[in-house]
Amino acid sequence: MLPNFLSFNIALCNLCKLDDAVSVKDVLRIMLKKGFYPNVEAFEMVLNCFCKMGWMAEVFQVLGVITTLGISLSVIGWSVLIDRFCRLSRLDMAGYLLEKMVKSGCSPNVVTFTSLIKGFMEAKMDSHAFRILEIMESKGLAPDLVLYNVLIDSLSKIGRYDEALDFFIGLSKQKLVPDSYTLSSLLSTLSLSRRFSFPPKLVGGLVVEMDLDLVAYNSLLNYFCKAGFPNHAVELYNYMVDQGFTPDKYSFVGLLSGLCGARRFDEAVNVYNGIVMNYPALDAHVHTVIMDKLIKVGKCHRSIGLFRRATVGKYSLDVVSYTVAIRGLLKAGRIGEASTLYSQMKEIGLSPVAHTYNVMLFGFCKERDIEMVQQLMQEIMEAGIKLECGTSIRATSFVFKYHPSSSASSLLIEMCNLGLIPEQVMCLSLFDGFYPLIKVGNANQEFLKGYSEDNQLLNMSSSDELSDMAASIG
Repeated sequence: MLPNFLSFNIALCNLCKLDDAVSVKDVLRIMLKKGFYPNVEAFEMVLNCFCKMGWMAEVFQVLGVITTLGISLSVIGWSVLIDRFCRLSRLDMAGYLLEKMVKSGCSPNVVTFTSLIKGFMEAKMDSHAFRILEIMESKGLAPDLVLYNVLIDSLSKIGRYDEALDFFIGLSKQKLVPDSYTLSSLLSTLSLSRRFSFPPKLVGGLVVEMDLDLVAYNSLLNYFCKAGFPNHAVELYNYMVDQGFTPDKYSFVGLLSGLCGARRFDEAVNVYNGIVMNYPALDAHVHTVIMDKLIKVGKCHRSIGLFRRATVGKYSLDVVSYTVAIRGLLKAGRIGEASTLYSQMKEIGLSPVAHTYNVMLFGFCKERDIEMVQQLMQEIMEAGIKLECGTSIRATSFVFKYHPSSSASSLLIEMCNLGLIPEQVMCLSLFDGFYPLIKVGNANQEFLKGYSEDNQLLNMSSSDELSDMAASIG
């Protein structure tokens, strides 16, 4: 039997559902050559399929056919196209399609406007995004939960935390019930803005009201740990498991951070051992967090013991793990072991990151090991790493005070010229020396505040910083 319109249309729709864009293109070409034209629903499925593949040339060809045939796309069809161009950061084309949509007699809906607002927010064109929001509301369209979530998340990412919280509060006025995504965005906003004054009962009460997913539970665990409510984190973890959720690496990090925050260190180590036994392919971040928490409270030897066991057991460890272990060795005064571990890390193919260099240089300046300091400065300069303020102060103080004629002083000046050392640190250190520097004026005192203690760098490294370090090498 010869193919007819119905058989072509059915084939086209089924291929679109399978995301078989190549076959869709072939069938559509044959169909049009034989004088059969898909209906509007089939055309929209074709456009969606091509958009998923990123075939924008084909999308425009199909739009040309649709225009020639005088077919009007639905609001869903237009919205899919606009959303795709927003995702590609082609906001010019998204705007062009919006104009074509309106001219065709099709009115944008909340979904259409949400795509545009999200696109402009991600492009850091927030004034344009809010202008679109005003236009939408002027047409009598009220934001839905998805748009509220987009606004809360986007505003949080650009540091407009008060506005993000205002939108969250506005949910109740619109009689909208928050979902897991809302909670995750809210907790991210609170954490990034350091708003840890929210009562845990208020935040935790949302757990009862909403049907949360694992991501939301993990966000809540993270918030409780950062906000100083470690016991709530442990209780939430147990509640989450009782609800039938299978914990992942973020859940384990939350649990271990909660136990350590509650100073239940023995229990934390026992729990960690149990996790390792049941999850041998554990992510490096879990190993790193327990080591970091122990080091921060002075349990360096115990932390190093866990690291040694992890290396023997061939657990997953990354450069962040090694950096934390090196910091623990330096803090414990095991300088030779720190130097050896640093070399071993490079030998197995892990390249030091900025924090590794800063920890090493700070530690060896404190130990007044000029040879190791010179070696590290040479590596830092070759890698183009910008030193942290505390490290810069420690290095310039040590070199100019104790080894002003060494090659290390020339390296420091060269690093300053390359922008790897804050210029104000170098200038003040050269003219005044480190110790008088702290007394030279309010501006300099403010600049140096928090960096004059010997152990400033060796004591640092929160779970936030570990996450940032991990993200930088991911």
